[in-house]
Amino acid sequence: MCRSIKTLYNFEPPATEQEIRAAALQFVRKLSGFSVPSKANEEAFERAVDEVAATAARLIESLVTTAEPKDRVVEAERAKARSAARFGTAPA
Repeated sequence: MCRSIKTLYNFEPPATEQEIRAAALQFVRKLSGFSVPSKANEEAFERAVDEVAATAARLIESLVTTAEPKDRVVEAERAKARSAARFGTAPA
């Protein structure tokens, strides 16, 4: 589950609101143990996702670095190559 949470800081183009929310959703799912919360827990679950997403966005906006931004396409290709080496499959 947590493997789908990706680094969002210092990329070009910058992380979108949707990417930040998706990471927040995965984080809350991991913490709660729910993929989909029950109706009784739905409001608390959604509130947690909103709060984590807002906090993550503030964090990303406040960080500073002197490093050049990473290119999303290049990093995706590297991830595919690592996966192929690890699992013995050819990159698609």
